[in-house]
Amino acid sequence: MLRIVRKLPLAVVMTLSLGNSNLSSAQDYVLDPDWPKPLPDGIEWGQVPNVTIDEEGYIYAFHRADPPVLKFDPEGNLVDSFGSEWVALPHGFRLTPDGNIWATDFHRQNGHTITKIDSNGRILLRLGARGFTGAGPNTFNGPADVAQAPNGDFFVADGHWNNRIVKFDPQGRYLMEWGTSGTGQGQLDVPHTIVIDRRGRVLVGDRGNERIQIFTQDGEYITEWDQFGWPSGMFIDTNDILYVADYQSKRGVTYGSAEDGTVLGFIEGSEPEGIVVDAEGNVYTGEVTGGESGDGMIIRKFIKQ
Repeated sequence: MLRIVRKLPLAVVMTLSLGNSNLSSAQDYVLDPDWPKPLPDGIEWGQVPNVTIDEEGYIYAFHRADPPVLKFDPEGNLVDSFGSEWVALPHGFRLTPDGNIWATDFHRQNGHTITKIDSNGRILLRLGARGFTGAGPNTFNGPADVAQAPNGDFFVADGHWNNRIVKFDPQGRYLMEWGTSGTGQGQLDVPHTIVIDRRGRVLVGDRGNERIQIFTQDGEYITEWDQFGWPSGMFIDTNDILYVADYQSKRGVTYGSAEDGTVLGFIEGSEPEGIVVDAEGNVYTGEVTGGESGDGMIIRKFIKQ
């Protein structure tokens, strides 16, 4: 049974009881209303489907306005912006183990690409062809997210209309793929987010099927979890905690063990599509809805207490 206790606005204390063990875990997260700082004149917020953080602690918002990448320091000051030349409609945005960033573009007319950039926005690798859809070794149809393994292999959740996971080597050469449309084991319905855990497993947020499916890096089905809602975004922190953003069903962030899926708590107060967590455990969410509270906020920081 989950019990939510309100202490402060947008603060959440979660108590989790598992069977007769009475195992409990409590954690407070409080919204920081002053993060980020106001944007300078000439830049306005668009929808924020994803956020990420680099090795130095800078937070990036991948948003649907120009310029599409906004880079903030930990205090919430805008320090850089870029990306107008290579993305039409931002979607996935995720740091790689080597400190670079994968971005996906799912614009129906001008998108269907994935782009690897460095933290200053310089293009390192691109796959797909702008405006061309397909299900081949170098064509996509609404790519949603990319996750990269420590050895450099990367996996594309080709997610909005192809319902497949595509594996490439570090140079971008096609290796294999798996997944077809459906509800069975290994089948997919909008694979919207993808991460690789410390055990090397590939976790796929199978959003339309309201579950996370877990695979080997060769596409072999291992298991699935349905306790995290409709996964739109996922992030695993250095403590092996999985955070799952769901703006459609649970309308918040469910977090738990990345090893076995045990749910530890819930953070309410946003309608998140994207999520990232900093070294101190603070949670940042990106929204495409404008917020359930009607305050118009589309990126939020929740401070871990």
